[in-house]
Amino acid sequence: MRPEKPAAAADVDVDHIAEAARLERTADLYPEDAEQLLLQAAAHLELAGARDRATTLYDNLLSPSAPHPPSSPLLIRALKASNLWEYGHEAEARAIIDGVRAAAPRDPAPWVIVAESLESHDELEQAHTAFTEAATLLIPAAAEPPYSTHPILFGRHRVRRLLGADHDDWDALADQVSSSAVPLDELHDPKRVWSLGSENPAELRAEIARIQAELGSYRQALSRPFPVAVLHWPAPELTELLTAYPALTSEYPSHEAHLSTIESSLRELSASGTPNLGIVTGTVPSYEAFAASEASSPEDPSLLPQYATTLAARGRAVSWPPEGDGACWCGSGQTYSSCHGAATDPA
Repeated sequence: MRPEKPAAAADVDVDHIAEAARLERTADLYPEDAEQLLLQAAAHLELAGARDRATTLYDNLLSPSAPHPPSSPLLIRALKASNLWEYGHEAEARAIIDGVRAAAPRDPAPWVIVAESLESHDELEQAHTAFTEAATLLIPAAAEPPYSTHPILFGRHRVRRLLGADHDDWDALADQVSSSAVPLDELHDPKRVWSLGSENPAELRAEIARIQAELGSYRQALSRPFPVAVLHWPAPELTELLTAYPALTSEYPSHEAHLSTIESSLRELSASGTPNLGIVTGTVPSYEAFAASEASSPEDPSLLPQYATTLAARGRAVSWPPEGDGACWCGSGQTYSSCHGAATDPA
């Protein structure tokens, strides 16, 4: 499943061209959210068959003259490659895919896009290699795989079933993290298509049950399109916030305490079994604009979690904990393992 695929994609009554135009107008109004809005617009254009226009949006986002450098350039390149291949530009698509894989992104999304693109064009061996490269790079050994990496495990499992490969440790891990009521081996059975043409009522009922389970998994993923996010204020922003709104000092007694609370809160959520955790970084102007939109005072502490959720919904969240030995979320410049991740590993 494409990460940016619009939730309304299954609605045959959606005017995808009109929705893309609306999103482009919204991006002009909110340049700080333009990247996510334009990626959604491009997805609508692809669904409408206007793939050349979608490519133009991807090119605009990647252009050196763009107002803001893209936060996820490798994801945009992967989406562009997938789109190009669908309307006859195979050579260019392959070249971009090779470049994305060589860059070894630390975000699972570009890997999923390029691997699924290869899979959809029957390049199963290459798709399997891409999924395996991603799993090796992004999923730590002897640890719970991050929520964002689950599509890598499921995609790899699916491709291996198509190739007729035996189960390995990664496949066992995919089975372990799957929440579907139907085992992955059944969902990814390459012979399933034949049962749809069967005249045997029992076979048809079994296939309907499998499809319902698969749709249930998709709905579960779509019901959490953005992480459960905790709000982070960099030191200069927090100083500005408390100077303007001293009543919030009770929420933020010090910047050090603020950072410690973020890490402990996320660890508690992780220990309770909450998946898909993230951090959003606030700015005072953005927070003031949000408070105005809610017709509330910025000094109202109940606005803070709402502001965090709004930023996450706009695609501004960074996954927690950082993948591998990535930089710490606090902006210290140290690796997470030597900074806020040094105390204990998250559950």
